[in-house]
Amino acid sequence: MTLDDAYDNSGHIPDAAAFLDRWADDAADWRGVEAAIGRARLNLPYGGAPRERFDLFLPAGRPEGLAVFVHGGYWLRFGREDWSHLAQGCTAAGWACALPSYTLAPEARITTMTKQIGQAIAAAAEQVRGPIALSGHSAGGHLVARMAMTDAPISEDVAARVVRVVPISPLSDLRPLLETTMNSKLGLDASEAASESPALGDLRDGVSVTTWVGGAERPAFLDQARWLGEAWQTPVRIAQGKHHFDVIDALREPGSAMLRDLLGDSPAA
Repeated sequence: MTLDDAYDNSGHIPDAAAFLDRWADDAADWRGVEAAIGRARLNLPYGGAPRERFDLFLPAGRPEGLAVFVHGGYWLRFGREDWSHLAQGCTAAGWACALPSYTLAPEARITTMTKQIGQAIAAAAEQVRGPIALSGHSAGGHLVARMAMTDAPISEDVAARVVRVVPISPLSDLRPLLETTMNSKLGLDASEAASESPALGDLRDGVSVTTWVGGAERPAFLDQARWLGEAWQTPVRIAQGKHHFDVIDALREPGSAMLRDLLGDSPAA
């Protein structure tokens, strides 16, 4: 028996395919507007691989800091271009927002993706001064949680700037994924599943972590969020009535509780 159904989001969300189309359309529309008014720096490199690129969206004035959003897709699909619109709440609150892509499985292992996100954050941090706040969804939630750990692949200078991390519906313990058919592409073994699991590692001092999850998500994702909160003794917030695909919409909403957890006391957060 596998755990495929336990971790199958699309199969339990009505009209799930419509969300994928809407994300791409909303992202393209918003990215086009921001580029036209000169507030988007697109396709910036952070390494030499084809997907080692990030987009940076800027607020109207001097940025109060740098937010980074890391996309999900079970480390198997999507790219930064599908999520540009999720920078909207951050830029409205006066923060710059970077969205990186990373090499997907099976071409890369999760350990490699973790290193790439560390490189992407460092490259974006060279573009924007001030504090750094990280958010990510699903697999991206896993990757930003890794950045909050004591063994995160980021320099001490960059790590010292990371003040808040908001994993959204994260995969915090990767060991259950060993029992899914997707692991034929992820290539996880017991050692990597353990070393790449935030819930099994140590939180870096000085980082505020708040985990979010939708109240209507699969029980496995509610468990994953709870495991991280329990392991790190950090808050877990449940967005009632939200499922895995619409829980992230709050990042677009100025004044949302999720955005406040990410950006702190910024005036419009």
